Amino acid sequence: MANAIQVDDLVVHRGGKPVLRGISCAVASGTVTGLLGPSGSGKTTLMRAIVGVQKVRSGQVTVLGLPAGSPRLRRRIGYLTQDPSIYADLTVRENARYFASLYGTGRRAADQAVVDVGLGDAAKQLVSTLSGGQHARASLACALLAEPDLLVLDEPTVGQDPVLRHDLWQQFHALAATGTTLLVSSHVMDEASRCDRLLLLRDGGLLADDTPDELRRKTDTNDLEESFLRLILALRDQPVEVA
Repeated sequence: MANAIQVDDLVVHRGGKPVLRGISCAVASGTVTGLLGPSGSGKTTLMRAIVGVQKVRSGQVTVLGLPAGSPRLRRRIGYLTQDPSIYADLTVRENARYFASLYGTGRRAADQAVVDVGLGDAAKQLVSTLSGGQHARASLACALLAEPDLLVLDEPTVGQDPVLRHDLWQQFHALAATGTTLLVSSHVMDEASRCDRLLLLRDGGLLADDTPDELRRKTDTNDLEESFLRLILALRDQPVEVA
């Protein structure tokens, strides 16, 4: 299976301090890959590098066969950030229809996207009046309208109730089944089992790049949160080499 994303020895500094420390990984096409780790581990910085909006110190990021940030990638990537990305003075439906007009996908697709993210009853509501979770879903609806080859989602399920989280993950896998590649970040470890593959970050380093089943096997536990903890403890307990 071809890789939609290839990251080679990526180093990013911000404020003179290292944020990503030589990250190398790959994301296969048509899969749902989870990017997990605690707050401050470098998840958002890695995503920004992948979509081409992050200044990097060294290394290379290739996306859909092109260097990250290439103009030809703009219509092929959907990016959902944690920051506001839609218009507060428009309704949910008006936002969706506006983005649909930009992407050429039409009003019917816009209205369906609103329903698909569970906002059918709030379609006429101003975005400024939405809760945080609803705002994230409205942004997701607009991102989906691009019908991207790659969808990069920064903590899309934060603040969502369990039923809606379940529905969103089903939607993510349905998209992957049609060939879309999804990179989904989270700091909630119980979402790890929903992914085809996991990238685990801590302190700007890559702790693991594996399937959930392989990660459980290698750490000898069925609990993925415990797997993450064991990886951290194993790294901490490694002897320090003296030059």
